[in-house]
Amino acid sequence: MASNYAYNPAYNHSNASAINQSNPYGSGDPYYNESTGFISPHKAKKGTSKWIKFGIPVAVVVIAAVVIGVVLGVRSSNKNSSSSSSSASSKGGQAAGSAQGDLAIFATATASQFMLPIYPSTTNTAVLHSPTFSASSDGSNAWPTDTFSPASPAPTSVRSDRPRLIAPSYKWDALPKMIENNAYLQTWNETIFGNATAYYDLPVVQYFMDGDSGILDNAREIKMRVKAFSYVYRLTKDTKWADRAFKELQNAAGNGTTAFGPDGTDKWNPTHFLDTAEFTAAFGIAYDWLYDVLTDEQKSQIRTSMIFYGLERGLVAFNNSDNRFTGWWASNIYGNWNCVCNGGLTLGALAILGDDTTGTAEQILAQTVPNVKENCVWAVSDDGSWAETANYWYFGTTGFAEMASALMTATGSYYDLFDTNPNFYKTGLFHMAITGPGSLFAWGDHGPNKFSTTANGMFLFGDYYKHPEYQLFQRDQHDAAEPWSMFWYNPTASGAFWDGLAIDQFFTNHTDQWTAMRSSWTDENGLYVAMKAGTLQGHQTHNDLDCGDFVLDALGTRWAGELGSGDYRSLNYFSNDTQQSDRWLYYRKRTEGQNTILVNKQNQIVTAQPSILQTLSSGTTQGSSTVLDISTDDTALFTADLSSANDPSLVSSWKRGVRTLNGRKQVLLQDDITATGDIMWRMHTNATVTVDGTTATLKIGDKTLQMSIVNPPDGVSMTTGDAVRFSDDPALPAGQTDQENPGVTVVMINLPAGTYSLQVLFNPQWDGMSASDFVSPKAVAIDDWSLSSHN
Repeated sequence: MASNYAYNPAYNHSNASAINQSNPYGSGDPYYNESTGFISPHKAKKGTSKWIKFGIPVAVVVIAAVVIGVVLGVRSSNKNSSSSSSSASSKGGQAAGSAQGDLAIFATATASQFMLPIYPSTTNTAVLHSPTFSASSDGSNAWPTDTFSPASPAPTSVRSDRPRLIAPSYKWDALPKMIENNAYLQTWNETIFGNATAYYDLPVVQYFMDGDSGILDNAREIKMRVKAFSYVYRLTKDTKWADRAFKELQNAAGNGTTAFGPDGTDKWNPTHFLDTAEFTAAFGIAYDWLYDVLTDEQKSQIRTSMIFYGLERGLVAFNNSDNRFTGWWASNIYGNWNCVCNGGLTLGALAILGDDTTGTAEQILAQTVPNVKENCVWAVSDDGSWAETANYWYFGTTGFAEMASALMTATGSYYDLFDTNPNFYKTGLFHMAITGPGSLFAWGDHGPNKFSTTANGMFLFGDYYKHPEYQLFQRDQHDAAEPWSMFWYNPTASGAFWDGLAIDQFFTNHTDQWTAMRSSWTDENGLYVAMKAGTLQGHQTHNDLDCGDFVLDALGTRWAGELGSGDYRSLNYFSNDTQQSDRWLYYRKRTEGQNTILVNKQNQIVTAQPSILQTLSSGTTQGSSTVLDISTDDTALFTADLSSANDPSLVSSWKRGVRTLNGRKQVLLQDDITATGDIMWRMHTNATVTVDGTTATLKIGDKTLQMSIVNPPDGVSMTTGDAVRFSDDPALPAGQTDQENPGVTVVMINLPAGTYSLQVLFNPQWDGMSASDFVSPKAVAIDDWSLSSHN
């Protein structure tokens, strides 16, 4: 499976369009080779679709797909045109501790924005059982025990053998046999080798300053390459891979054949310290994993560069001794910055301990370990939600997992990183719940290119917290194939992650307040509806003005979705999250750019304090089967008081509720609102929309969804428009243009001032259902909703 984080030089934040809402790679990945399934320097075939297609595991079912979507994570597949490869099972990869046995590895929907797994329809519970960790009788699927277990661990006291970061020598020694016995490890290993081969002949990463994102793409791509080269070297002992890794490091240190940034202390851009941290991590990984093959001169060069451009800049930041790059991220910052910066510095410091005669590494470790416990770990709310956004969870948890893992393998302790926040363990479920059949419920910014940033911290979290479902969920995801997975994955995990898992999840911390309700964990054509309330501040300036925002998936398609990041280079995009911030001038961040309600076309109030009214569910859990039968009275609902999100002189009361109906075949979204200004209901969709009075027909490909206003109030109208700023919106900052949203239609429902109960009913046109099979919901005030109120 070629990593979806392949470098795409065509992408930058200034030209990112709506197509890039969460995987921002422009219109075609120039490194994907469809004939091999691996990343290569060859361009993708033209004319496939606007969507980016990436390689898939060689042992995985290939799903042929035609995708019509632009922004909203459409997931469309044709199972009848599927073909399967049995290479994994033919190698005996599923024999030991098998979760799926003859089912082999689940397919991946290559045309899905997130390439989510395709689960077969089966009731074969013999191979799909409850999640567990279970070693085979001969132990062939279990990692050996690490003999390094110091009585009194200390961050500056490291094991004597190399490597020491993430994968000690005992794991490398065991890895070939583990690969032989496990289909997932086989597939990931093949992908890593394929990617390393593709990277090998590429030119070294060229320096590019990308506005407010600095040289972060450079740093993360180099880290991605170095990991792959170092991994392949350790398994083959072919020194060409070490030479290629060193060539990348030479370039990043400014010692290559072309210039790389400015001379002096600013080479790794410490004013945007994420860049510095990721370069430091890359150098630390190479130093440690290639230690036995690097010459003394090469080690000296790597150490010198890492200390001068990285670790020493870290000490300056911690000590605030240079006002150009103060360590603001080290003080009360509960988000990805703290995790990534501390993580990168920690990996670099641990790598050179014992060889560093300057004492810099020891000083860094005295700062990073306690700082992460004070900051990074608290980015996880008490309900498991990541306080920034669904996509920034990837960056933060990757930095945290790398740091925690390296500390354990190098020094023998996690230093309570996993336990300081007693609710950190819940973040695995957060990530699972926020992943719908078509895409993430991706509110707010999605961030820069991910490259080596993945969700593979789920493997480490699942192992530490004894939640095998985290591992079982992640191992089938598109980003699982990279070096960390080879060592964080516990091959004794078996079963179906969905067995016993509730299909409705509610997250009630005031920062986010959101729900995800679905008809199945395994039906890619199933129903998924998610909605949020939550405060509009406290998200590290990555949020939108979006109380009441929702997404809707059905029939393998996302019908209502997110626009994602604006242009990170836009003037004052990250200025602040006060009401007067220029951030709220940009369409994708304004309330009008969300799936919610506007009054007099005004932005929501940033000091909003929404409150959840009810979270109710029938309590359905999925069994071991991928087929889940839902009774007609099975339902879930989420209601919130959003009155405080609007100017009180305009809105005296606003309550929004969402619920499933008719055995989760229909969705009702209701707004009980009293306003003295004009009311506008808005929803963004990729569909072709035809409006007929107070109903609309939405089409994406051969799929159809009907939406209608139930009991239309007097004065109501339904219209459509483009996803652009209103003509009378406040002007953008001087010289700025707004992000375009091609292919996106806004469905609008307009009402004059007054008091209303606005009911919008969504009826996906499911195969086998006739018009008479759909129900018309009763008129019930949100305050009176119950599980049975609409029966």
